[in-house]
Amino acid sequence: MAYRNLAEMFFDRAAARSEQPRYRVKRDGVWQEVTWATMARAVRETAAGLLALGLAPGEKVAILAATRPEWTEADLAVYACGGVSVPIYQSNLAHECGYLLANSESRVCFVENPKQLQKVRTAQREGFDLDGEHWPVEVAQIILIEGEPDGTDVVTLGELRARGRTALPRHEATIRERMAAVGRDDLATIVYTSGTTGPPKGVMQTHGNHLASVEAVSSIGLAREGEVDFLFLPLAHSFARMLEYYGLWVGTVTAFAASIDTLAQEIVETRPHVIPSVPRIFEKIYGRIMSTRDSGGTVKRWLFDWALDAGRARSRCQQERRPLPPLVAARAAVADWLVFSRIREVLGGRVRLMVSGGAPLARGIMEFFHAAGLLILEGYGLTETTPILTVNRPDRYKFGTVGLPIEGVTLRIAEDGEILARGPNVAPGYYKRPEATAESWDCEGWFHTGDIGDIDAEGFLRITDRKKDLIKTSGGKYVAPQNVENLLKTQVHISQAVVIGDNRKYCVALLTLDLEEVVRFAETERITLTDHREFCRHPRIVELIRAEVEAVNEHLASYESVKYFRILECDFSQETGELTPSLKVKRKVVTERFRSVIDEMYG
Repeated sequence: MAYRNLAEMFFDRAAARSEQPRYRVKRDGVWQEVTWATMARAVRETAAGLLALGLAPGEKVAILAATRPEWTEADLAVYACGGVSVPIYQSNLAHECGYLLANSESRVCFVENPKQLQKVRTAQREGFDLDGEHWPVEVAQIILIEGEPDGTDVVTLGELRARGRTALPRHEATIRERMAAVGRDDLATIVYTSGTTGPPKGVMQTHGNHLASVEAVSSIGLAREGEVDFLFLPLAHSFARMLEYYGLWVGTVTAFAASIDTLAQEIVETRPHVIPSVPRIFEKIYGRIMSTRDSGGTVKRWLFDWALDAGRARSRCQQERRPLPPLVAARAAVADWLVFSRIREVLGGRVRLMVSGGAPLARGIMEFFHAAGLLILEGYGLTETTPILTVNRPDRYKFGTVGLPIEGVTLRIAEDGEILARGPNVAPGYYKRPEATAESWDCEGWFHTGDIGDIDAEGFLRITDRKKDLIKTSGGKYVAPQNVENLLKTQVHISQAVVIGDNRKYCVALLTLDLEEVVRFAETERITLTDHREFCRHPRIVELIRAEVEAVNEHLASYESVKYFRILECDFSQETGELTPSLKVKRKVVTERFRSVIDEMYG
């Protein structure tokens, strides 16, 4: 069925699956299963409550909360009212929330708890200043998901739904009329970019953009009806949002993570079939596995390496779509039984595949997991493409690439190597930013991604770097810093890496330590320090990191190898401003903040 909008899609799918489970959520330490019918009732009551508050068609409603069922229910309720949702990361600071609320002109805002409510209060009080212009934050109505209200302009979600239940008989016809009036070309949501290159831009995503994405992805078979998918990524990010809409379309059972700090335990408890993630999580899992290998005895290390060799032989056959020779199959089966089954049990024991998006993932990590019997499918897209352009398939994948274009998408490589895209999922532009829109969308309708890449003979897309990040040394050599950084992050004791070298004679790197692994190394070496920040200067640890950098340099050309590095005292974080909410490094912030350290390496 060709749906007109996302709300219509949800209610139709919910009616067909009524008493089947839609999601699992942990409440009071116990996993509870919620049916499609129960979720649909929550969405209707929330929508009726919004209408009772006077929400008008096209009005903006912000959602400031962590990933949880109420987030999705609020989002769909806004659509059912003909409104426009504006997601805000729960990790955003008060002034960042102020910018998004002011720029989007949101007058209604769902907030998760009193902590998030205080951010809105600060934004209301202070407004937002940008380029000498002051923007007021005019949120008139706040809906508090949990906690106690602090003013007459706040209503709890429970109260809103209670009002909705009472008002539903007289508003049900209005909801149907509002949904019927919304078409695929109408604005669904304004999603703000992560702001790695300046103030976030609000991408205007239509209902048709999202429906085109889920329609195309549903034919690929990433998930199957009734399978459990594990969701911990922030729903304010387009990648997680698409996965949730895709789950509604396909009919998965979404297990909502209770906390980022309890992921390992909750994955085992929910036993998902599909795990979507950003590369940072896969990098950390890989690092922990390799650290366990390194800390084992001689026999355990030998067994692990033998199993990995057997798994890689199987992986090569599968990648080339060749039958497994009997000996390869036998060795791989023994490796699974002795080693890899234990790794898979850590991920619940029945993972069919994992999906990576949001940033590049090192090819070596994907090959490692595939050798262990875990397939990671990497995809590519941007907020402006809602948010997918290409993805590897379960039955057709190529490591080192981001896969094949989804149905309806056309790609072109410009003369300078930039990837251009057209398709029904490509957003029409930026909210109230006509100049920025004209810079990214040309007169022929091609969206300029800002990424550099190439397409091979089989149609697989390979990303080499961001156009603005590409380094040109003073010797005229081009270096893709993300490739070098990804290799550095595969080293056990390195957490983050930023490579610098534009218009310089050579490349250098700013590194941060994986504190947990470095502490383990320090205990083994009997290094005692009272302050963990001293690790970055301890000679034994500096030599450890130097050896890991040199191991990476062995795989690089001389002009792209790291000549010097410095270890920073603390890891990057969202709170200190170096990471976006989707855990991507803000290169500009890092290079400006550590300018003196960089200059010293070129001194």
